[in-house]
Amino acid sequence: MMKLQDINIRDPYILPYEGVYYLYGTRVGTPRPGAVWGDQTGFDVYTSTDLENWTEGKSVFEITDDFWGKRDAWAPEVHSYKGKFYMFASFMGTTRGTGILVSSSPDGQFVPMTNAPITPADWECLDGTLHIDPAGKPHIVFCHEWLQIKDGTVCTMALSDDLSAAISEPRTLWKATDYPFVRPVGKNKDSYVTDGPFLYRTRQGNLLCIWSTFGSEGYAELICHSDNGELSGNWQVSAEPLFRQNGGHGMIFRGSDGVLRFVMHRPNSPATMERPVILALKDANGSLTLE
Repeated sequence: MMKLQDINIRDPYILPYEGVYYLYGTRVGTPRPGAVWGDQTGFDVYTSTDLENWTEGKSVFEITDDFWGKRDAWAPEVHSYKGKFYMFASFMGTTRGTGILVSSSPDGQFVPMTNAPITPADWECLDGTLHIDPAGKPHIVFCHEWLQIKDGTVCTMALSDDLSAAISEPRTLWKATDYPFVRPVGKNKDSYVTDGPFLYRTRQGNLLCIWSTFGSEGYAELICHSDNGELSGNWQVSAEPLFRQNGGHGMIFRGSDGVLRFVMHRPNSPATMERPVILALKDANGSLTLE
């Protein structure tokens, strides 16, 4: 068994299912030799019943020679949908994009639904997530990457009911510079990051999306609000981050104990220091704050 602080991943994602927590993320370093930043070729799952003690990582997907994505296996999310488990994950092929894989169980082997990204083929995209609207229709929300367009954006497309294809053109929800305190990435003075969108509906029915960019204190987790409670609304970025100091690319889950939680990686470092960090959340007044 491993403790949470011993797991070295980025972009953590936790799926609670039938009393077990399934943790996925971007491989960084140990315990897999050679799995260093920039060299990722697959995904592992870790399981726990208490969020503290975890099994060793088990591989649930490895890039094969005939797969469209050749490297940079990043940011896996696993969603339970219509009796199966769907992994949304980013890969680098001819361009970077999000693909969708499927399995009959959360810790089983995932197989690609199609041998192509679900995001636009000529766009540089990453970090796709699944959103089911009140009518039961699926959508992907993803990032159009700053490496291609400088000012990164968060976009959405409608998906077919079986998640095999996009059935609408992309719509931009917001851009990185909509956050008033955004900072450029590294030495790229005109480039601004959007990472890791994840949607959450509050107890009052408000639709929120958490996402990451760089602020005055480093990598940060922000909150956007839809003005009509749907993807179709106008989205506004809260000036106050959910988390502001050198941590992010998070998601939200409710534990078997009923507690609402936020998980992210911290620190945001390429030096194999990243660990999952779990914090309790408060859902009140139509928004989220850390407990």
